[in-house]
Amino acid sequence: MSQRQWVSFANRRVAFMLPLGFASGLPLALTSGTLQAWLTIAGVDLRTVGIFTLVGLPYTVKFLWAPLMDRFVPPWLGRRRGWMVATQLAVAAGLTAMAATGPGDRPWMLGILALAVAFLSASLDIVFDAYRTDVLQPQERGLGAAVWVNGYRLALVVAGAVALVLADSIGWQRTYWLMAGLMAAGVVTILLSPEPADPGKPPQSLMEAVWGPITEFFSRPEAVGFLLLIVLYKAGDAFAATLSTAFLIGGIGFTATDVGLMRGVGIAATLLGALVGGVAMARMGLFRALLAFGVLQAVSNLSFMALAWAGKNYPVMVAAVVFENFSGGMGTSAFVAFVMSLCDHRYTATQFALLSSLEALGRVLLGRPAAELVETVGWGQFFFVTFLVALPGLVLLWRLRGSLDNHRPPESKRATGLAPASPAVE
Repeated sequence: MSQRQWVSFANRRVAFMLPLGFASGLPLALTSGTLQAWLTIAGVDLRTVGIFTLVGLPYTVKFLWAPLMDRFVPPWLGRRRGWMVATQLAVAAGLTAMAATGPGDRPWMLGILALAVAFLSASLDIVFDAYRTDVLQPQERGLGAAVWVNGYRLALVVAGAVALVLADSIGWQRTYWLMAGLMAAGVVTILLSPEPADPGKPPQSLMEAVWGPITEFFSRPEAVGFLLLIVLYKAGDAFAATLSTAFLIGGIGFTATDVGLMRGVGIAATLLGALVGGVAMARMGLFRALLAFGVLQAVSNLSFMALAWAGKNYPVMVAAVVFENFSGGMGTSAFVAFVMSLCDHRYTATQFALLSSLEALGRVLLGRPAAELVETVGWGQFFFVTFLVALPGLVLLWRLRGSLDNHRPPESKRATGLAPASPAVE
């Protein structure tokens, strides 16, 4: 790693991405998988537990209220950090209320609180994404995204696996109180975090906050191409991942323990891949990183095709899972940096929420077609098709190569004079 890359890693703008990513990821498991475990152990019927899955809805529609967080500026700590403090404290309070309520005889009360926490957590994600985009300079975005992903994944482990172990020892109520304390303690990180050098001028009206991000984005000549690239870039990777667990257990015959252990290995490979990808981006630039990592993502799907042909073969499974997760982590760091590069600082919260929701929508819609394809052609051919699905995104990426590394939203151009941001350390 070059001296400049080490300087970028040591930059406190990048370093703060780790605890902020942790705070972003912590509430997710506490309102989904961990909450389902609590309900199940408390004896809540399966139908009610199933209804609780709707608690995650705010994460998918958070772009609806993102304009409010662009338009209004709290009277403390600025537009981004002010909202970060308010929403993070609110999430901590919500988790405390969940702990105090519990399933009891009225699980619907816990459901309402969990929905409120999910809404507040989604709001926290909106402003976190906006802050990350505003505070990181262009050459830091890949590494900053990678460090963020590591913090986020660590939080999922703490709020998932660690919380389940703690609940067996100290009870669910104390476990949720402890998690609420972690959220509240994270406010210290926000207070110490640097203010963005170019926070952008807030929209002057709610109408501008709603329509300004859309009209500004589509005023760019490459707008439609960028939107298609967001949908297509990770489509092959997402298509293959939709049924990966079903493939390993039902298609090949590995045990649930085998798959559980490989999930841990996969998470480690993803985190390492994100860090390697973020560091590599500092030298490669956005286009070359997207292309190289995208090719690796596509080829990694062929490793699962090889596993389908090899059958229940542990070395091949380990190689396929590690390769797929490592390349996926690299692709994620480049993809998040790409989305950040498309945001105008005036409308960062809304534009990032809209663009990331567009990518997530495509991922959600792939499950049913994937299952039907497997039933028609079998597992080996399915993974070859997922490789083919990744190719249109790479072709489009190549056609947009002249636009990516030099692209700046209009407001950013005026602020920077089209010059790269200085690598000076905060």
